[in-house]
Amino acid sequence: MSGIAVAVVDDHPVFRLGMVALLSTLEGIEVVAEAGSAAHALDAITEDVDVVLMDLELGDGSGIDATRALCARDPGLRVLVVTMHEDEDSLVASLRAGARGYLVKGAGPDEVERAIRAVANGDMIVGAAVAAKAMTVVAAPRARSSVFRELTEREHEVLDLIARGHDNATISRRLVLSPKTVRNHVSNVLAKLGVPDRSSAIVRARDAGVGL
Repeated sequence: MSGIAVAVVDDHPVFRLGMVALLSTLEGIEVVAEAGSAAHALDAITEDVDVVLMDLELGDGSGIDATRALCARDPGLRVLVVTMHEDEDSLVASLRAGARGYLVKGAGPDEVERAIRAVANGDMIVGAAVAAKAMTVVAAPRARSSVFRELTEREHEVLDLIARGHDNATISRRLVLSPKTVRNHVSNVLAKLGVPDRSSAIVRARDAGVGL
């Protein structure tokens, strides 16, 4: 297939259809798949897709987890996150999951087109709305802690936010995870650290330099 084959993943039909309509007007770009959920995305996106436009909040899960799964399955796939979230945590989590670009919804048609062509070409691009945060991430990336090796990468992220004093609702928003998923991660963190509660986890984490 000539040109750039694109898949659009967003659980809001109006936004998804509007994006598809926009992309259909761009030369050399063809929408070959659509999905309204994480599960559908994993089924609908094949090796024929070059670029995925990925929302972070999906009805059945997180676009970050969907991005991680898709990139693990096909390392050559380019994911461009298109989201309402402008915070650093969502940006960092998206890039760690394998995304090659990050735009905030409301970006103009020209910016969307440039981003798609850039990531398809192997470049990394971040929209103007979060560019300053991106520079901070590039200049001082938060490396995974060398302690608590029993924790998964996601559990490290959760522990870091716990240690910073955030409650589950805030963690849910920042990592774009459902409240139930956050509760499960917190329970797993407490169990793996062998501590009875969040306060004890915070003490352990900060003693080890996490969340400071």
